[in-house]
Amino acid sequence: MSAALTGTIIAAHGRHYLAEVDGRLLQSVTRGKKTNVAVGDLVHLKMTSADQAVIESIAERKTLLYRSDQYKSKLLAANLTRLFIVVATEPSFADDLVSRSLVAAEAAGIDAHLILNKVDVEEQLPRARERIGVYGALGYPVHELSARAHPQHAVDTLMPLLEGQSSIFIGQSGMGKSSLINLLVPDAEIATREISAALDTGKHTTTFTRLYRLPNGGSVIDSPGFQEFGLYHLSEGMLERAFRDFAPYLGGCKFYNCRHLSEPQCAVLGAVEEGKIARMRHTLYAQLLHESSQTLY
Repeated sequence: MSAALTGTIIAAHGRHYLAEVDGRLLQSVTRGKKTNVAVGDLVHLKMTSADQAVIESIAERKTLLYRSDQYKSKLLAANLTRLFIVVATEPSFADDLVSRSLVAAEAAGIDAHLILNKVDVEEQLPRARERIGVYGALGYPVHELSARAHPQHAVDTLMPLLEGQSSIFIGQSGMGKSSLINLLVPDAEIATREISAALDTGKHTTTFTRLYRLPNGGSVIDSPGFQEFGLYHLSEGMLERAFRDFAPYLGGCKFYNCRHLSEPQCAVLGAVEEGKIARMRHTLYAQLLHESSQTLY
């Protein structure tokens, strides 16, 4: 059996991949030790047995979202059009993670939205709204909902935004991301068990990225919760353009090669002093600039 097939990678765990080809699930591996395949990738496969295949090549990606530290990078998903960052009233969310996720989305050309979950926890709501409002002020849509208290409202809010899109939900553990996925994909838990069995990762493995088809023609990817989002792969030029609040001031600095750190007559620093750019955002930019200079790989 050597027929060439085209499929979509719907799950990844280590070097094990699951490809969906016309509704069939195929256990897939790469040739050699390459692990440069991401969930959402369109791949060309060659069958090696009735339910197994080898990945021959990856079709050109429209977008690629990934994290990186000083030593290596980790692919999150490919061909995304929309990113949803899930935060909640409780437990408290990390601004650093939210900000880095937004920068990653901008750099990759992916439309970013924020979901504030658990709005039924009213005593924590004002503070959470205040914190999330910083991103709303930058033009990122913020959607307030409660997967637990108002499930139908959550579905009605999110489904139109997911329609026809290739989306991913990311966020820290405990924000209710899985609860939202289970609302949007009623058979998600059954599908996850099937995927886990097909991936041969054991019955209890849920720490893998997986793609679910939606009834409205879109797809949604659920990713494991993570606490850090390294962006060591972004160059200086990519970084300044990934901060949308910097855009009105780029090109307005005295020096054409201004790094917006301590240079005289820097338009970006001027905007920070005037309160037009949040100091928190500039601090993150300076941190990311420092990280990008540390890259070893």
